[in-house]
Parts: sequence; structure tokens; C-alpha cells
Amino acid sequence: MGRIQIRRQRTAPHMTSPVTKLGFDSGQFALDRVSVRGRPPQAEVRDILEIAARSRLSVFDIAGRSPQSEAAIGQVLPRPNPFRICISTVRADRGPDLVEAEARAALQRLGADQADCIFVPSASELFGPHGLALWDRLKAMKDQGLTRKIGISCFASDDPLGLARRFRPDVVQAPASLLDQRLIVDGTLAAIAGLGMEVHLRSIFLNGLLLLPPDRAPNHLKEAAARISKARRLIAEGRSDPLQAALGFALSRPEASVVLVSVTSAAELNAVIRAAGSPPPDLDWDEMAIDDPVALDPRAWAAA
Repeated sequence: MGRIQIRRQRTAPHMTSPVTKLGFDSGQFALDRVSVRGRPPQAEVRDILEIAARSRLSVFDIAGRSPQSEAAIGQVLPRPNPFRICISTVRADRGPDLVEAEARAALQRLGADQADCIFVPSASELFGPHGLALWDRLKAMKDQGLTRKIGISCFASDDPLGLARRFRPDVVQAPASLLDQRLIVDGTLAAIAGLGMEVHLRSIFLNGLLLLPPDRAPNHLKEAAARISKARRLIAEGRSDPLQAALGFALSRPEASVVLVSVTSAAELNAVIRAAGSPPPDLDWDEMAIDDPVALDPRAWAAA
């Protein structure tokens, strides 16, 4: 990959803590297990939410959960709810009436009167025969006060800027990380932010690939192992670690208003918050990007 010039962002002495940009999602909550480390899964989730609330994490994305999981989360959410709750729609082909009914039911299960944002979970939903009806209903739900914003969750291959220009969402959720810098390098995220839309970064650990020792990478990702190994070496030489580097990179991006992380335990969230609150490492970010098409293919990994 050619050398990519990305200006490093340094935190000014009087800026607020980068932790204020940090959000989290429920994608890795182990609510379907009998126990988590010998504890009921709801107890672990309660601890995660209490830590997030104390640390003033902003956005809580509950996209893609089942009704049972939403009810379980609703039972342990701190009251009053300190988070900006985000949910996702059901499939567009189920019809706009059901989309609205399910959104209202999800908020009821969560004990919330209003969502901060309701996301279309896939750009492909908007280009099917029911896409425009779905988007029109979401705009009506916003007008009714059911949600403050409406957004689109997309991949790099979905032409996020084209989506933003066509549909004019309030929020675009997209992947970007220390390893996957495509939407930053080509100016996509800056252009979306320039349109006045919020940008929520997700998959900032590239589905855990940066945190995984290269010799443990799955066979289909061996081609990227050398680049990952180089990134980890540069991080170590900079007296940092992969967690701190990944967070430092994402939180320093001026395009992003929110940086989402997925955690499975209270201990993981504590580690994330500590790393996010530390001074960003002085690293050459552009040396760490990879361009391996398999490693960057979202179908190769479960969502992070």
C-alpha cells in the first residue's frame, strides 16, 4: 500500500476528555448464555451499564438485539436513563406499519420514551422495492418525536457519501480503524461531516484483528498478517499497546462525533475507558493501514 498522509490529531490542553466521544453497543453482550464467568449474564450487563453511566459514555447502540435481549437490557438500564439510545429497524419488506410498531415495542421494552436515533441497519434496505416507504416512515416517526434522529448504518463498499447525499440522514454509522483507513483517506467521512451529519465510527478494532497476535490469525487472513505484525511492532516501539493505539486513532479523528466499542464484560469496558482516557500515543498512523481485501471484507468477520 502506498504511503498515506494522515495528519495526526493532538489533544489540546484545554479540550474535554476524548472519553466524551466514546459510545458502546450491545453486540457482544452475552445475554444468551447461562452464565458469564460464573455470574448471571444480566448481572454482568448491569455492571457494564453502571460503569458506562459513571464514565459518562454518550451513545448506547442496541441495534440488532432480540426482543428478549431488549427486555433484559431494559430491566438493568440505570434510571433515569443517562444514554442516547439507538435502535435499528426491522426489514423494510415487512412494511412501514410493522417497522414503526416494532420500533415502538423496542423502546417500550427498553423503558425509553424516545430514541436518540433509529438506524436503517443496511444500505441495501433502502434500495429495495420497500426502501423509500421505509425512509418516509422514519422521517414521519422523527416528526412525531419517536426519535430525535434517523440514520443509516453502512459499509465502506456502500458508497457512504452517496447515501448521505441522496437520503440526507442525521447520522451515518460506518467502519474505520487504525487498520482500515479507507473512508478517512479518501475524504468520505470528512465530506459527510461537512454536510452537517453526525459520523459514528464502528469496528474500530477491525473485529478484533488488531488485538489478535498475527500467528493466531485465521488462515484466510494470513496475507494481512505481515501488515498486522508491522503495526503491532510500531505500536510497541511507540510504548503503547494495540488497545490504546486503536482508541487513540479513532478518538482523535475530527470527522467522528461518536466512537463505538463492543465489550463482553465490565472488565473489558474498564480497560477501554482507561485506555481512552490516557494521552494518545505519538504514532505514525499512516504506516499501519492495510489494504488486504479479505481482511477488510465485512463478510469475513462477525460485526465488531
